[in-house]
Amino acid sequence: MGWLEGEVALVTGAGSGLGRALVDRFVAEGANVVAVDRSADRVAEVEAAHSGAVTGVVGDVRSGQDNQRSVAVCVEAFGKLDCYIANAGLFDYGAGVVDTDMEQLDRGFDEIFAVNVKGYLLGVKAAVAALQQSGGSVLLTASMSSWHAGVGGVVYTASKHAVVGLVRQLAYELAPRVRVNGVAPGFMRTDIRGPESLGLGERTPSSIPNLEQMATAVVPLNFLPQPADYTGHYVQLASRANGATTTGAVIECDAGLGVRGLGLPTG
Repeated sequence: MGWLEGEVALVTGAGSGLGRALVDRFVAEGANVVAVDRSADRVAEVEAAHSGAVTGVVGDVRSGQDNQRSVAVCVEAFGKLDCYIANAGLFDYGAGVVDTDMEQLDRGFDEIFAVNVKGYLLGVKAAVAALQQSGGSVLLTASMSSWHAGVGGVVYTASKHAVVGLVRQLAYELAPRVRVNGVAPGFMRTDIRGPESLGLGERTPSSIPNLEQMATAVVPLNFLPQPADYTGHYVQLASRANGATTTGAVIECDAGLGVRGLGLPTG
């Protein structure tokens, strides 16, 4: 029996990368899942891979109506919602304040924060009544950029610092019925896209040359994790038996980056 037997989760950004890995893992742990993604093709793929256990929703997390519709589909399909996972995100590929022109910085901020911060908040707002009824939990995907400068650019780093603030404030507001926690992954081979406003709509980390060698050189555990390597932290926090005492926490799981920082290896 899995850790999430009989539970129901909703995952945003569920069609690829970490989101898809979370759907796969939660189903393996016994949960039913509503998979939300902007791509109809990806939604169809994840539904087909888990016939009966997964219901897909094509939606945009920046839309309050789409978030409400996703939660309504979840309750209609599975009768409840136990865990809301806000995971959809954009990455700015290191765009800095000096080298980004004013118009791009203006539009890039709005686009990134709309997905990485507002999308999380609107999703929680849409889910909160169902979560209060089930005594469930919220999980927000943070990042190593929630703690460290120099991985993403100025806007992405600010957005992921904001996610930590959301975790803490929401944990305070929603106690005692709903637990709220975050997971802060490090490097991984995924296809998170950049903002259209910065001309990065088709760029993914997988396209970065020598990504594996770079990650291996920087992190003490000396490997580039796959998205699936991070899913256990979400499972533990979502589990009623194994996460009951935890709220307002953000788990750093960055292969040791936090204990060494971003400096180059010395030996």
